Parts: sequence; structure tokens; C-alpha cells
Amino acid sequence: MAPLQIRHRSARHRVPPDRTPRLRLKPKADSTGYLDGAWWPRSGKLVAELPDLLAVLSVRLGTVQRVVYDRASWSHVPRQLILGDRAIRLDAYPFELGNTMYVYGSAGHVIVLRVITANTDRDVAHTALMTMVARDPATPPAPRLATRSTE
Repeated sequence: MAPLQIRHRSARHRVPPDRTPRLRLKPKADSTGYLDGAWWPRSGKLVAELPDLLAVLSVRLGTVQRVVYDRASWSHVPRQLILGDRAIRLDAYPFELGNTMYVYGSAGHVIVLRVITANTDRDVAHTALMTMVARDPATPPAPRLATRSTE
């Protein structure tokens, strides 16, 4: 079976506002916990949803090379996705937690997302997105590095 080809001009640098992914990521410096964020796709078709998501995630990851997704959460998915002139490997995996996705970028960087199913109630999904990035009030903020004043 031939890989699905989706062509996006300058998708890496610009995501159209009407297709901006419903995504929340922890701050880059927050390394607590297993998950880096949450994503609420608009449909159950992974190959239709990935281009916009990967365009946004490439800001942190660089060139996205591989996506490992929960096979139980998505309809038929090809082994790779062609975006522009590059192929992105798509690998199904039976995650114990379910609805989990790993997105691998260049230099070994990875973002782990909790995927909120597309048909989730709007209020429930919004709460889940916001909870994912909310810092536990009992957890002290990450230490800030002191900066030297130039005055």
C-alpha cells in the first residue's frame, strides 16, 4: 500500500488559524511527570490531524521523524506520512495507559502527549487540556536562575 501523501506549503512555519491544534504543552522547563501535554484532535483520522499538530510541535522538536500512537485509538493508519519532501514514520503500539502518543524529533527529542478522543464533550475536553498543564498548587515553582544586572 502506498503511503498517504499530504502536501503543505510552509506548514512548518504557519498553521492556519482555523486548524490550529487544540493542544496544551507544559512549559519547556517543566520536566515533572511522564506527559508533556495533551491534544484534542477534531477527528479520529490520525493522518488528517497530524500535519497541523506536527507543524506546531516542530517548533520544540525540530524536524519530526516518527510518531508512535496508541493503535486502539485511531482508525486505519499507513506506515508513513509524507509531508512536503519528507517521510514521517507512523508506528502503532498498544499503550497500557491508552490514548498516548510519542512524537520524536531530530536529535532524539521527544514529546509525550495524552490524546483526548475527538468525540469527548467540549467542557470535559477543555478541562482535561487545562488540567494537563496546570501546576499542582502544592508544588513549588521551578527555581529561577539569578541574572546579573547590567546597570
